[in-house]
Amino acid sequence: MKIDDVSHTVKPALSAKQIMQSLLESELYNDLEVIEFSEVPSPSITPEMMLDISKLIQQHILQNDPCGFVIVHGTDTLEETAFFLDTILDTDIPIVVTGSMKSSSELGFDGINNLVSSILVAKSTKSRGRGVLVVMNDQINAASEVTKTNTLSLDTFKSLDYGPVGIVDNHEVIFHRNISYERQTVSVEHLTSNVHLIKAYAGADSSLIDYVVDQGANGIVVEALGRGNLPPGMTSGLQRAIEKSIPVVICSRCPSGRVLDTYGYLGGGKYLTDLGCILAPSLNGQKARILLMLALGKSRDFDYLKSLFTI
Repeated sequence: MKIDDVSHTVKPALSAKQIMQSLLESELYNDLEVIEFSEVPSPSITPEMMLDISKLIQQHILQNDPCGFVIVHGTDTLEETAFFLDTILDTDIPIVVTGSMKSSSELGFDGINNLVSSILVAKSTKSRGRGVLVVMNDQINAASEVTKTNTLSLDTFKSLDYGPVGIVDNHEVIFHRNISYERQTVSVEHLTSNVHLIKAYAGADSSLIDYVVDQGANGIVVEALGRGNLPPGMTSGLQRAIEKSIPVVICSRCPSGRVLDTYGYLGGGKYLTDLGCILAPSLNGQKARILLMLALGKSRDFDYLKSLFTI
């Protein structure tokens, strides 16, 4: 992106080839093939587009024997695309998602450094078999663990519970650890739409839940309070959803920490699991929704869904 001279706002402006021109003098340039997928800001990215990106990657894996992929992406939904690709693609080939927090018009534009670091990570044999990685600010994070934590900071992408899996230092790719759990791939050809994310708050009732149920929801993810608890007013809506065989997944609105069915009062985590809700211990709401959309494309079986979320 860069600043538009007329509106003085930041807008998409550079094509993929224009971005890559900045590497023209680099020894990395000759190893690159540039694919133009879209020129849209990341709030315009949809799960359907993520599915198209995954199919494009699979096509190139089958036809071109690539050593790795780098996806340049806006930061607002970057973690969702990265997690989507991490969940749907079953490959050891390194796939890296990166972006920039500053536009190309600003001093301190971080895009080129992030791009170079990402290419180095994608080319490294050390990156194989680690799932999709997010590389920003010379830190390497796992797509399953990372989230955007700040609206402005260059080091906004963090794995709050675990820290980065590695770093890029002086063009050297260094890994410190593996990801926190064993990945499970959910390979599907089509997505299940109409999966909703609802946030809990003090005094919340079932009105939003009832609305999405009446609109034909295929799944519901609730960002619950604390350890995975809800105001009592939300429970009747969830019970109604479950009686209609709509899967309900519970995660936490807290930025870090696990959910667990510790509390047994009305709306507590144990009450919710007894009701038939599924806990997503370590996923935030946006990732839990992505996983539920993919999982429902494969099966609606309760035990299967629970096994995916309770890793």
